[in-house]
Amino acid sequence: MASANQFDMQNPLTQYPQPKFPEQPQPVPGLASKMQPVPDHGETSYQGFGRLKGRKALVTGGDSGIGRAAAIAFAREGADVVINYLPEEQPDADEVVKLIEAEGRRAFAIPGDLKSEAFCKELVTKAHAELGGLDLLVNVAGRQKSVETIADLTTDQFDETFKTNVYALFWICKAAIPLMPKGATIINTASIQAYQPSETLLDYAPTKSAIVAFSKALSKQILPNGIRVNVVAPGPVWTPLQTSGGQPQDKIVEFGSDVPMKRPGQPAECAPIYVFLATQESSFITGEVFGVTGGNTLP
Repeated sequence: MASANQFDMQNPLTQYPQPKFPEQPQPVPGLASKMQPVPDHGETSYQGFGRLKGRKALVTGGDSGIGRAAAIAFAREGADVVINYLPEEQPDADEVVKLIEAEGRRAFAIPGDLKSEAFCKELVTKAHAELGGLDLLVNVAGRQKSVETIADLTTDQFDETFKTNVYALFWICKAAIPLMPKGATIINTASIQAYQPSETLLDYAPTKSAIVAFSKALSKQILPNGIRVNVVAPGPVWTPLQTSGGQPQDKIVEFGSDVPMKRPGQPAECAPIYVFLATQESSFITGEVFGVTGGNTLP
């Protein structure tokens, strides 16, 4: 089991639950609170040291999974945080708001569908107004639905996946960059799927490749503005994205067993790299992709 904090040394192979897991179908978008076992987002283990004191962050997908872990970590490092999520995810979002406020930080919850360009613009505008600025943008929210064959992959699903994963990222970055000061940072979320695509994720995998290319190009374009752009590319991580259709249920049972660590990652294991890329400690890093993959190394 995980330790009392993220610094206690322990065997990474046995640090968190390993397969087999029970089948646990959920309707999209799924709730972390209903997963078995419940994911670790760092609620009790993440310790902060004020490395983001006074920062103002917008995190999409902040109700659960990697976005939730990043939001908790940012708050414990001293940032005020706006989280975005779908209205159906309100119970998870309410928990995150309480966790952020328990750290003495300001938390704002803005639900809405990122497939809408108008909402994406509104989200950035509201986040900037609520926080009194915006200097940390973290795009985590994504759509993933497993489909066995190309014959069964509809144009509607293909369109929805690209709008959620790529168009929304474009719209949000476009709206946010003019509002961000020198020293601000953008962190986008790709996946090992960008490099090792699964045959059942014919729409999802190419969106993650697009995020990598988009981020590398954007990093060069806006570096003269003093803004850095980097990417985190996780491997299999135990989140509602997987149990609510991202993987077939028979794969949920063995989820994570095919990586060298023989288990899925937990959202809490992703949070520290988001923190590092957000802080001034990573000041000479931009346009890079950082894998959190359980040993399935990136190229």
